[in-house]
Parts: sequence; C-alpha cells; structure tokens
Amino acid sequence: MEDGNKIGSTAHPSSLHHPVRGDASSGTLGSHLARRLVEIGVKDVFSVPGDFNLTLLDHLIAEPGLNLVGCCNELNAGYAADGYARAKGVGACVVTFTVGGLSVINAIAGAYSENLPVICIVGGPNTNDYGTNRILHHTIGLPDFTQELRCFQAVTCAQAVVNNLDDAHELLDTAISTALKERKPVYISISCNLPGIPHPTFAREPVPFFLAPVVSNQLGLEAAVEATANFLNKAVKPVIVGGPKLRVAKAQEAFVELADASGYPIAVMPSGKGLVPEHHPHFIGTYWGAVSTSFCGEIVESADAYVFVGPIFNDYSSVGYSLLVKREKAIMVQPNRVAIGNGPSFGWVFMADFLSALAKKLRRNTTAVENYRRIFVPPGMPLKHGNDEPLRVNVLFKHIQEMLSGDSAVISETGDSWFNCQKLHLPENCGYEFQMQYGSIGWSVGATLGYAQAAKDKRVIACIGDGSFQVTAQDISTMIRCGQRSIIFLINNGGYTIEVEIHDGPYNVIKNWNYTALVDAIHNGEGKCWTTKVRTEDELKEAIGTATGEKKDSLCFIEVFAHKDDTSKELLEWGSRVSSANSRPPNPQ
Repeated sequence: MEDGNKIGSTAHPSSLHHPVRGDASSGTLGSHLARRLVEIGVKDVFSVPGDFNLTLLDHLIAEPGLNLVGCCNELNAGYAADGYARAKGVGACVVTFTVGGLSVINAIAGAYSENLPVICIVGGPNTNDYGTNRILHHTIGLPDFTQELRCFQAVTCAQAVVNNLDDAHELLDTAISTALKERKPVYISISCNLPGIPHPTFAREPVPFFLAPVVSNQLGLEAAVEATANFLNKAVKPVIVGGPKLRVAKAQEAFVELADASGYPIAVMPSGKGLVPEHHPHFIGTYWGAVSTSFCGEIVESADAYVFVGPIFNDYSSVGYSLLVKREKAIMVQPNRVAIGNGPSFGWVFMADFLSALAKKLRRNTTAVENYRRIFVPPGMPLKHGNDEPLRVNVLFKHIQEMLSGDSAVISETGDSWFNCQKLHLPENCGYEFQMQYGSIGWSVGATLGYAQAAKDKRVIACIGDGSFQVTAQDISTMIRCGQRSIIFLINNGGYTIEVEIHDGPYNVIKNWNYTALVDAIHNGEGKCWTTKVRTEDELKEAIGTATGEKKDSLCFIEVFAHKDDTSKELLEWGSRVSSANSRPPNPQ
C-alpha cells in the first residue's frame, strides 16, 4: 500500500495460472469482491451478519486470502475498519441493510474526517423488490429503500447500489478505486440475491488497479516554490509545523527532506502526532497553542515565518480559537494547494512535490533551533511517592513512556488520554493513532481491534478512559477471539473527565463497573487474556512486568484507579478555553 501509484499491484496468486476462467459459472460477484479486497491489501474484513448479507459473507469466507472477523456490533466493526486502515492503508466492513448501515455510519463519518479509505459494504434488498411498493423489514416502514443511501452520501466520497449484474463489475471497481484515490470511505450496497450468481464480467481475476499518479502543474509548482523560498529566506527564525493531512498527501518523506535541508525546527500539531519523526534532531514538540509542549509554543509563536504542512485548524486544535498565529507570517501547505501569507495562492500543487522542490531552494537557517536549545529545560520528574500512595496519572504515563519502542503502537482515546499521550516521546517506528477531528468517545476499542489485526508485528498499547470504554466494551471479546496481545490501560476515574473540564454536571458521573471482572467474564476461559487492578506505583510496575514478560502473548487488561480530579494541566487549560468558545453569546442581529 505504500506505493501511491500502483494499489495492489500484485495480482491474486491464482491469476498467474488462470488469467481467464474458461467457465464463466465460476465467476460471481461475491468472489470478485473478495478477490478485489485481497488485491488492494485487505486481509481482514470486520463484519456483523444479518439476513441481507449472509450469502455475501459465504463468498468472503471462501476466499483463502481473506479472514472474516465477526464483531459484536456494527459501530465497533466500523471503528475496527478505521483502525485497520490506519495501519494498512485501507480497511473494510460488511453489515446488513439499514439497521446495520445506520449503526455503522458514525464510524464511517469518523473515517471520512480522518481521510481513511474504508470500504463499507451493505447487504441490500432482493433485486425484485426495487421499484415495487413493498415494505421490507429493517426499514422505517416506507417502500423507499434509499434512506440508508441518502444518509451515506454525506459521509462517503462515492456510493454504489448494485442491484443489476450487468453493471455490477463497473460499479464495484469504480467505488473501490475512488476510495483509494480520494482517501475517503465509500458505500457499496449489494442486493442479497446477487453474490452467488455467475456472470461473464467476473470470469477472470480482477486486474490490479493502476491509479494514475497526480502530477503538479509544473508552472504553478515553480511559482509556488519561488514565492515561498523568497518569503522564508528573508525570515530570521522560521519554523515548520506538521499537521494531520501529511497522511492523506503521502508526504511524510518529503517533510523530512525539507526539515533536513532547511535546518528549521519541526513541531507537530496534536492531530498530526505520529506522522512527524520525533527522533529527528530538530524536533521540538507539539504545537497546540496554550497547551503546547514546554518551549515549543513559544518558539513557534515568536517565529517571523512558519510553514504549516497539512494543518486542520478547528476549535479543538486551536484551543478555542486562541492560537497566536498571524496569517501574514504563515505559509499554508495543503495536499493540493499552497497559500503564502496574505499574498498569492497556488492550486494543483501537490504537497510532496512542493516540499521536495522547496528543500532544494531554501538557505539553511538553524536560528530557531539554536534559540530553542538555549531556552530548553528538561521536563521535571513526577514527585516521589510514599509507600501505598494512590497512583497518579503522570506516574502512570512515565511508565508507559518506558514501554515504548519501534515494535509498539499507541492508541489514545478521546479524553484526558489525548493530553497525556501527546506528551509521550515516540521512538522511531512507534505507531500513534487517535481521532482528534471527529472525537467520538469509544472509538479506541474498535480501533485497537482493527489496528492490532493489521499490524501484527507491533504490540498495541491503548489508553482508554472508563467513560469511553463503557460505550464500546463488547469487542474486547473479538480481540480475545482473534488472539490479539494488546495492552489496554483502563483509566478508572469515575466519569467523563474531558467533559467535566469543559462543562461539569451530574451527567458526567457514570456508574462504576468492576472492569476486570467484566473482561474476565468476556474471556470465559477461552483464549489468552490476563487482567489486573492497579492502585499504586509498585502494583503498576509489577503489572507492566507481567504484561511484557510472562503474559506477553496474551491480551492484557490493566485497570488503573485514578482520582477523578487527577488530570493533566493541559486539559485544565484547554477545557477552560474550549468552554469559553462554546459559550460565546449569539452575535447581535
């Protein structure tokens, strides 16, 4: 999947021997879809069975290169496809008509916000029911089968309703290739009576897609590079800030090329963490306005020029619209456009092309890096604890930091884990994922399932709050069934802490569960799963030792008790600013 031009450029092995099937009866819609998914890089499909998709699931199971992962509910199946796409480049889920589709749609909206190509496949009504006045089950009781489609149109980049075999091949391949090109989810509805019917268009193996590379307008590229180089070469202490759209633009290597050539310090926006190499000698931390890494915010906001690469400025990333960034000093590099201060804007200029070309035109300038090193003071260590003193969250994350390596990946749930995980320093090749734009609590349970299924060479460390876990807890079951060995830190602080800091009320207090007992009940003696409760630092050390030693091949669930007011200082500051933004009075009419 790393090659942006040839997606799935290796055909399914059987096509090497049978490029054309002599007997069209062996070519069905279901088998074509299964082979196409394998060809683009999907090895696992997350599903919830329902009567409209059962025949299709039979064909997916019959494909040797495809593993069907049954999930506890559609929302988690969608979150798992999201997590899988983060690790693999593309993911897929299969649900049933309307009741399944409208359940998974929240996860698909999140994937859309994060630019993740997820193939969402729905088993649809029998072809004979289209165009009739019949009322079907799993609908809202109207003879209109387009409700689900209309809902998905807002959160997918393409939709295909397959109820005719003659154009099914074209509809399927167009939708899937569009997802790969646009880096967004697509919706495919397949009538329940079609997957097993042979058709001549499916008589051969799917031909691997060739997605034509996008090429910048050369004149626009040259003009953008010249204008940007003039702008930056006049600056005294410029900086570079990486954002979340580095992923969709596939520009991470070009970003490093620019950083190496320019000598500028590099920071990362919170939603871009994991996309910028933190082992780079010029890395200075997370730029998040008032809650930036110490000394990073000061260096960025005092710069006389800043290059924002793939940014998203929303109310959360701007800390309630309080960033001290001036437009006239900023160069905004988006995936296909460059805007320079208050001056010109250049379209059809692609990020990777632009960064690589700019790297060759900039004069090396390390002034801002030197300024950073001059003022930098290493972060203090958490205060020493007394024996049996309750565990503090900052101590927990000190120990999580020590667990990280190139063989691990961090999944950070929406909540205070955003802020605590943001402070983790990622070693080279350590994965990091969270969902900042959409911010759907509960996302991390399904995403951990999907990411771990895709990245079997990494051990996933998930940090999940108790409130978020209660939304999607069931799919711990699927992790155990798949033999996953993730480490889940369940932070039990009695409620929705992030919402407490934005606006408190009794609705932010939740019923406490016996979380380890719940996971033990789900485990039920089948598969490898180990749970423990942790209240002190010594217990935490012992738990981590067991999880990384004796139980290294098991799913490890560590319930960590924390005081409800034990939050990061960044959340306190961020919460008050976001609260202020949310409570602005209406503008006078």
